[in-house]
Amino acid sequence: MLRRYLGDHGFEVRAVENPEQLDRYLQREPYDALVLDLMMPGEDGLSVCRRLRALGQTIPVLMLTARGDPVDRILGLEMGADDYLPKPFDPRELVARLRAMFRRQRMLHAESTWDDDEIKGFGPFTLNVSKMKLMRGEEPIMLSSTEFQLLRVFAANPHRPLSRDHLMEKIHGRDHESMDRSLDVQVLRLRRKIEEEPRKPRYIRTVWGIGYVFVPDCDHA
Repeated sequence: MLRRYLGDHGFEVRAVENPEQLDRYLQREPYDALVLDLMMPGEDGLSVCRRLRALGQTIPVLMLTARGDPVDRILGLEMGADDYLPKPFDPRELVARLRAMFRRQRMLHAESTWDDDEIKGFGPFTLNVSKMKLMRGEEPIMLSSTEFQLLRVFAANPHRPLSRDHLMEKIHGRDHESMDRSLDVQVLRLRRKIEEEPRKPRYIRTVWGIGYVFVPDCDHA
């Protein structure tokens, strides 16, 4: 049903029956987004999402689930999902969310906010915006599309406290229904990849009552 509906709205859709078939499709050609059901026989959607992220797959993931509990939504985000839609849902909302994901991807490739170039360094890391790469020395750090967008916004605004609403608008767009906790989960995922001690972050610090601030070039306070 979803394949037909999305096809009628201009999407080119591939439907797969199981994670094994999904892996074969992803190996053969690139895709713009993955709509992943949480409840599947065998390997469930959370496990699939976590495994793909561990392999360095950065495709935007929208998770579908019949379980609407906030804890399940947060768990999906922690596993690497970029968005979450509980069942039952209006197919029009799925179309709107997918189009918003595509807009964010186009903005990520086209938008430049750097002063002189698109490469920024902080600590042992180098962020290359045009190539969508984060390196620690010679080692690549795998980021999801949302994690990359979040780090790009932070790096473009060093030492400037950014509110949760501002960050949500930058990475999800104005038409996205924001949840403070979902942003906190994305920040936690990013901290785990760039901070030596995620619980005592050096680069992405919490500003109580406001949001977060990116501190690329100072010692621990």
